Amino acid sequence: MVKNFAHRGFSGKYPENTMLAFQKAVETEGCDGIELDVHLLKDGELVIIHDERIDRTCVNGTGLVKDFTSEELKRFDVSFRFAGQCEPQHIPTLREYFELVKDRDIVTNIELKTGIFEYPTIEEKVWALIQEYDLKDRIIISSFNHCSVRRMKELCPDIKCGLLTESWLIEPGHYVKKCGVECYHPLHLSLDEETVAEVKSQGIEINTWTVNEEADIRTMIGRGVDSVIGNYPDRVTKIRKEMEEGR
Repeated sequence: MVKNFAHRGFSGKYPENTMLAFQKAVETEGCDGIELDVHLLKDGELVIIHDERIDRTCVNGTGLVKDFTSEELKRFDVSFRFAGQCEPQHIPTLREYFELVKDRDIVTNIELKTGIFEYPTIEEKVWALIQEYDLKDRIIISSFNHCSVRRMKELCPDIKCGLLTESWLIEPGHYVKKCGVECYHPLHLSLDEETVAEVKSQGIEINTWTVNEEADIRTMIGRGVDSVIGNYPDRVTKIRKEMEEGR
């Protein structure tokens, strides 16, 4: 059965990449995993936010994530478009998130945000924290920076990894397999039937994003992807159940 991953937590109804969004995702029936984004602060702390700048989601500040310390970030409210509808939300650390899920049957897809800033040592720091919480078997590491994924593989060859892309690659399954990686993480719009078949023929897992519309969810499940990553995990649960019952 296709897995249901909450994109940046339950970001369709709560502020993305916040503890509130993660908690609501965990509480959602049928949610199998959570996708999130990790950056490295100047004091060495790992934090969860999508953009390189805090500007888009922060209601009371601006600036590059990498220029702050963890203590400085605490004063910012990242309630985003939900400001006033919920309690102010802070930018969580990866440690805070691991405390939430450490005893739960939830897979975490950590996207290393190394596409703009490479954040030297981020892979080592993420791997050290995964080991501390003994979560290796419930983690998928991904990045648009495929060199970053390779560095993680060098640190831990048997940790599951995925190569992110929003391009229409030729024979992506062959490429991913050649890189020694288990998963392909493409934009869902690039997954026609031929591409899915080629990737599957190489024994590669397909975890696709960001799948929000009902028609797209049905199409991706019908084409045989392994995981749907979307902002509405409740919607995926509903459709998945309907499709299973209809078989």
